[in-house]
Amino acid sequence: MVASRRAFHQELKELQQEILRMGSLVEEAIANAISSLARQDVRVAEKVINGDQYIDDLELAIEDRCIKLIATQQPMAKDLRRISAAFKIITDLERMGDYSSDIAKVTLRIAGEPLIKPLIDIPRMAELAQKMVKESLDSYVTEDPGLAARLAASDDQVDHLHYQVFRELLTYMMEDPRTIKQATQLLFVCRYLERIADHATNIGERVIYLVTGDRKDLND
Repeated sequence: MVASRRAFHQELKELQQEILRMGSLVEEAIANAISSLARQDVRVAEKVINGDQYIDDLELAIEDRCIKLIATQQPMAKDLRRISAAFKIITDLERMGDYSSDIAKVTLRIAGEPLIKPLIDIPRMAELAQKMVKESLDSYVTEDPGLAARLAASDDQVDHLHYQVFRELLTYMMEDPRTIKQATQLLFVCRYLERIADHATNIGERVIYLVTGDRKDLND
């Protein structure tokens, strides 16, 4: 019984490592997507788009692992919450990967066009979003609900930048209709980054529930 329990906890640890690997790939995808946009680097954009399939495949592999653990180990209480949290976390990470791919597709759409403005706030949004992904996964590994709760403040910063860029791009479009096409694409990018931040706070919520059993809305 003790040996079986030890093996179960080893499997939980390996599950956690796989989730961290998936998270690392998502962080890299966000960084590369924004880099491809800022530098209009089609090669990097295509790398992000092609890499999204690997993130999707990893989600399915981890999902299968979770199902197997539930079926074979019949976990109770907090162990069951751990596996349930893993299920939801990989869904959030997969969506972040999709949004990173969407940003890379914007690079392909506007490739070769002079940028209507220097990209300043959008990279800042991306940097904040990446940091939130990392901190959400750190809170998951350490089971730190305090760190998870602090994601709400970072999400507010991303929302503020989103609103700021929205207003600025709207002004560009009103003053010069020729900017509408590119400005619209950049608005999409801002929306994708805002959603990535929301998914990071979702992970924080899973961590709080995992540790405390309480459900808390960090996107409120």
